[in-house]
Amino acid sequence: MASRFTELSVDCHDPERLAAFWCEVLDFKVIDRSEDKVEIGSWEPTVEDVRAGQMPPTVVFIQVPEGKTMKNRLHLDVSPIDRSTEDEVSRLLGLGATRADVGQGPDRSWVVMADPEGNEFCVLRTLAPQN
Repeated sequence: MASRFTELSVDCHDPERLAAFWCEVLDFKVIDRSEDKVEIGSWEPTVEDVRAGQMPPTVVFIQVPEGKTMKNRLHLDVSPIDRSTEDEVSRLLGLGATRADVGQGPDRSWVVMADPEGNEFCVLRTLAPQN
């Protein structure tokens, strides 16, 4: 049997703040929390479910003392499902995201952004039904 991708961990200063931001972005909910970490997901994993088949991973925000120092080597990509890419970028800016420049150039089909602690992520093409 293989391993399963069960969690993506993100080091941060304020797990509660980032969890709240990403819950709004992804329509996730908090599924676990402790003094220095918050886990969010679209479902509450059980050992039986994970063993039965690959399921969407959860995201765990873990408090660390050091700050972000360089461009992320790993980042999330999100695709809007019910609005245009431009409208989703506007929504995310309203939630506290910022536009980011990682050297991507001006003519790209995606938008690079950063969450409230500066972690880069990309907004890709819309998956909304086209009329």
